Amino acid sequence: MIIFRQHVAGLSDAALTKFVTRTRRAVRLRGTVNVLVTGSRAIWSLNRRFRGQDKPTDVLSFVPQPGFVNGFAGDIAISAEIAKQNARRLGHSAAKEIKILVLHGVLHLAGYDHERDHGEMAAKEANLRQSLGLPLGLIERNGRIGKGSLNRGGAEGSTPRKAAGEGARATQARAAAQTRTR
Repeated sequence: MIIFRQHVAGLSDAALTKFVTRTRRAVRLRGTVNVLVTGSRAIWSLNRRFRGQDKPTDVLSFVPQPGFVNGFAGDIAISAEIAKQNARRLGHSAAKEIKILVLHGVLHLAGYDHERDHGEMAAKEANLRQSLGLPLGLIERNGRIGKGSLNRGGAEGSTPRKAAGEGARATQARAAAQTRTR
């Protein structure tokens, strides 16, 4: 399911659904992936609630708890505002930027974690980016452009980080803890 809470020029529900399916298959991720394209305020709220990070970010991925729903791979939330800003800075369309963020999120849903995998996710993202016809991916461009060049949700000059992988694990841990305390 695709939910657009903010419009992105050149990107329709059908086009993003097709891209998500193509990306999911390329990564060999089984199950449905839901994508929410929303504003920075909503992403900020999700980031604060599920990761304890009091700032917006570009993309968050949430894997379901084991046994939650069969055939469900997870959710991805994307800030359309940050995607549009990054697209302008990098000279490509906001629609392409959303697809870059979807690719990154799907890789996290498939279990990749660039903060811990010694370049495995970066290599996978670079290969898929090329086969999917996308410009530089998140990991790749963060290494080339440097700190603070892109709006990664923090203050100017902050260290770029990827919220998606840890967000998914943090969501699972918090949900499990909340379930145990209720």
